[in-house]
Amino acid sequence: MESNRLEAFSDGVLAIIITVMVLELKVPTGEHLHDLWHTSGLSILTYVLSFVYIGIYWNNHHHLFQVVKTVTGGAMWANLHLLFWLSLYPFTTAWMDDSRLALTPTAVYGVNLLGAAIAYYVLQLTLLRTPGTGPVLKDVLGNDWKGKASPGLYVLGIALVFVTPWLGLVPFALVALIWLVPDTRVERWLAANRPA
Repeated sequence: MESNRLEAFSDGVLAIIITVMVLELKVPTGEHLHDLWHTSGLSILTYVLSFVYIGIYWNNHHHLFQVVKTVTGGAMWANLHLLFWLSLYPFTTAWMDDSRLALTPTAVYGVNLLGAAIAYYVLQLTLLRTPGTGPVLKDVLGNDWKGKASPGLYVLGIALVFVTPWLGLVPFALVALIWLVPDTRVERWLAANRPA
């Protein structure tokens, strides 16, 4: 089956996730900049981190499906598995924020990040096994150093949360920064293999 319906559904779910997250932001109780920081400062920071993560997954998902034109039932379930983990971002972000970065909510946020990374990897593995798509995708993905480093950094962040929750956020933010640098593997492959 063609991948366009899966892409459209995923785009809609990600848009809803971002909308739900922004609705969790607290409106300042006063009218001064100090009031904004005092009431909403941490909420804005945690929202920005989670928004960036959703943007990274949307961007990479879009690039992935520039190469993948057909999907199997297994790929659809793997995609739903990814969307499940991403749909938890509003909940874990809000819990972490409402608790003022308490140990358990911050660790659960890290587990959520790790779960999404594993789900994306499972989606890639499923697509690599798809007849016709697998060999092309393997060529495109090459040595996925970012994809390999990210889970390790998430585990490090989860461990550091048990030292100090703020410290655990450092690896989480580092992964987001690594992925903010555009990944041009797909563009390079498409440019090299575009019909003349």
